[in-house]
Amino acid sequence: MRLGLDIGGTKTDAVVLDDSGALAHRVRAATGLGADAVVATAVTLIDRIAAEAGLEPAAFDSIGVGIPGQVDTATGHVWHAVNLGVDELDFGVRVSERIGVPVSVENDVKAAALGAYHLLPGTRQDRSMAYLNLGTGLAAGLVIDGRLWRGARGAAGEIGHIPVDPHGVLCPCGQRGCLETVASGSAIARQWPSDDPIPVRSLLAAAEGGDGDAVRIRDSFIENVAAAVRVLVLTLDVDTVTIGGGLSALGDWLLESVRAVLGGWAADSPFLASLGLPERVRVVPAGFPAAAVGAALVGAGTSHPVVSLGEHRDERVVSWLK
Repeated sequence: MRLGLDIGGTKTDAVVLDDSGALAHRVRAATGLGADAVVATAVTLIDRIAAEAGLEPAAFDSIGVGIPGQVDTATGHVWHAVNLGVDELDFGVRVSERIGVPVSVENDVKAAALGAYHLLPGTRQDRSMAYLNLGTGLAAGLVIDGRLWRGARGAAGEIGHIPVDPHGVLCPCGQRGCLETVASGSAIARQWPSDDPIPVRSLLAAAEGGDGDAVRIRDSFIENVAAAVRVLVLTLDVDTVTIGGGLSALGDWLLESVRAVLGGWAADSPFLASLGLPERVRVVPAGFPAAAVGAALVGAGTSHPVVSLGEHRDERVVSWLK
């Protein structure tokens, strides 16, 4: 039994995988803000899902955690998890001390990339994949030949902090006009204040009704998501870009809209047309717990868990989505 935890900017998702690789248990809760609250959230969810599984934390074969920010995977130390209100945190040590069991720690988007690459139908035929996470923030995880690519300091894929507008708003990272400030859940919430707990839903309804500001914000969001796809292909030439995260729940509308923008750019640029950008994009199925499952795989002590999934991966994906 493996336990995986995905700590997001607004919620934490915990899963347990059984010996066959199927999803046995799943628990979600709101994420606290600040270092102490984040540690408490992780400990609480580990205890809750362990109790649901009828086990003590020490009974699991492995426990892995995906968390935003830069992560030292050897020590579990975390830096710059800005959406959690954390500048620096000895996360792995503090959680391990609280539960009495070692935990493996990985960047949440990198964990999600690993989960998506190994578990979604059709991805393992590709040598490379970028997982573009559209959630509270924006970042990418990179899988090359089945293995995570973290970069020299763990910052590979942090494209949300590429400035695209020098006169744009201040980003939590300290730069101005980052891609994340125009193509993320927090960007939509900032530009379209709403009583709706899901601001993008209110935004799209208003845009459909002809509200000019809503149309402008919606179109800017889609264009900048497409720009993120373009950056990933132009820098890494990955086989596919898989869009995940909370905003991937927009599903076919998001996929078709992004492909339309990429297709429009290709019509004006023979170079972009030669890259086939629209065909490289896909969106994860609604409800797919990529980051939590990826964290469970990271916790197993490998970034290349091919053997544990076997040839029946597709059927197990169906069982997890249920």
